[in-house]
Amino acid sequence: MYSQLFNHIKKFIELTTEEEEMLSTYLKSISVKKKQFLLEQGQICRANYFVVKGCLRLYFIDIKGAEQTTQFAIENWWITDLTSFLFQKPSEFYIQAAETAEIIAIEPHHYDEMFRKLPKLERYFRLILQKNHQASQMRIKYLYSQTAEERYRHFNHLFPEFVQRVPQYMLASYLGFTPEFLSKIRAKK
Repeated sequence: MYSQLFNHIKKFIELTTEEEEMLSTYLKSISVKKKQFLLEQGQICRANYFVVKGCLRLYFIDIKGAEQTTQFAIENWWITDLTSFLFQKPSEFYIQAAETAEIIAIEPHHYDEMFRKLPKLERYFRLILQKNHQASQMRIKYLYSQTAEERYRHFNHLFPEFVQRVPQYMLASYLGFTPEFLSKIRAKK
């Protein structure tokens, strides 16, 4: 049931069969429909989510009332509002299914016990957070150092299948421009 997650973990650390069985007691499988929310602003984030199939997004509403997507998660990616999740404080973000999705959740009350019983997982999650932080830093750099068209071309080069999967307004929001501008860029091809 959790083989995809276990295979992902094996890219970073080794778990025995017994450790996988122990880990599975902390996991919860969830199916979500397209546009369904896992988190809304003001709620406390109830889990860290691993995407088995589908696509989730993290976004906030800016001062103009527009949705600003800050992160996507597709297969084998994790997504959460880390501040709300770790400190159990109301979130300023939304987590929504951009596609119908199958996900695995780890709830915050399991984290300390899971790390105590399976200390190897602290290394796994540290490595995942490092990769996530590095990706966030590069995204911010690209937002400030590339033109909108360069950002689109770069993202499309890295994730060509992803560009086709998500609605245009979500992709435009993530890349820092309007859906209308994205249409113009795509028309230039």
